[in-house]
Amino acid sequence: MLTIRKSTSADAVRVIEIWRDAVDATHDFLTREDRMAIEEEVRSFLPAAPLWLAVDRSDRPLGFMLLDGSSMEALFIDPAHRGRGVGRMLVEHALTLLPALTTDVNEQNAQAVGFYERMGFVRTGRSDRDGQGRAYPLIHLRHAPRG
Repeated sequence: MLTIRKSTSADAVRVIEIWRDAVDATHDFLTREDRMAIEEEVRSFLPAAPLWLAVDRSDRPLGFMLLDGSSMEALFIDPAHRGRGVGRMLVEHALTLLPALTTDVNEQNAQAVGFYERMGFVRTGRSDRDGQGRAYPLIHLRHAPRG
């Protein structure tokens, strides 16, 4: 059984581990240099960020998301637990808090694009570069309730 809770400082090491493993499993389009630079940026802010965690019965985080305003800025799932509803649970939680949820996803991450579209997100635009100005295109998405 999974539950959702807010992160604490005690979760910092596990959150970075989830981020690293998830990126290594899904972001093979990153250059080695960019991957290392992004990890440095992530290590500087992620442990103190107000995250929502999906945790198992033993309170071990399996995935996390970062919400900012009406935007989901991050959603990362431990690759060993992908396809088991962890991401869905976190997104559904976000939608209870923010029904007009938006997010951006790397265009090269086809699995993530498909996941968001299955969750009811629609494309609203595209950028040629990511938020740090790197040449990794982003697809902009907005949740569009069905019905």
